[in-house]
Amino acid sequence: MRLGIIPSVTAFDVPAVLRRFREAHPQVGVSLRVDSSVELVAAVRAGETDVAVLGLAQGEPPSGVRHRELVRERLVAAVASDHPLAGRQRTGLARLADETFADFPTGSPGRAQSDRAFSAAGLRREVAFEVPTTDLLLGLVREGLAVAMLSEPLVAGADGVTAVRVTRGPQRVQYVVCDDLNPSPAALAFLALVP
Repeated sequence: MRLGIIPSVTAFDVPAVLRRFREAHPQVGVSLRVDSSVELVAAVRAGETDVAVLGLAQGEPPSGVRHRELVRERLVAAVASDHPLAGRQRTGLARLADETFADFPTGSPGRAQSDRAFSAAGLRREVAFEVPTTDLLLGLVREGLAVAMLSEPLVAGADGVTAVRVTRGPQRVQYVVCDDLNPSPAALAFLALVP
């Protein structure tokens, strides 16, 4: 069973579900790939990946694959613990627009939801750091080099980083997907374990 995930899955505990799958199906080999939502959808369509977990901007479900929505979430501003916003419960996009940002690469689904939220509010922002992983994003935030828009569970567990809710902030939807026409028995067995 070939599983693909985005680096920022929060909908379920991937290692725990993989363990339950291996316990239930010890005869099935398992592999894991971490990539962007675009690459993972292409891999599922090409038959290179059996199941994938994606994160997409709200209103843009995946096409050409069977999909099930796992969770909808509003992203939060991740700021260093000593940042002036760290003591606030909530802020607005206008206040954040003047900050230096770290975000996923331009054109990626991980970046799209934040770009669209700022654009819809008529705001521009500077993304100085484009990186593909959440651990590097959080490291840049922790060191006070940038702020980032991330899922609250990712920020909550990070040392030296504080989550601040954002009024009318970006939203994303996490989906689990598989082949639309002929999902493998292993894929169906794995999907049965995904909450």
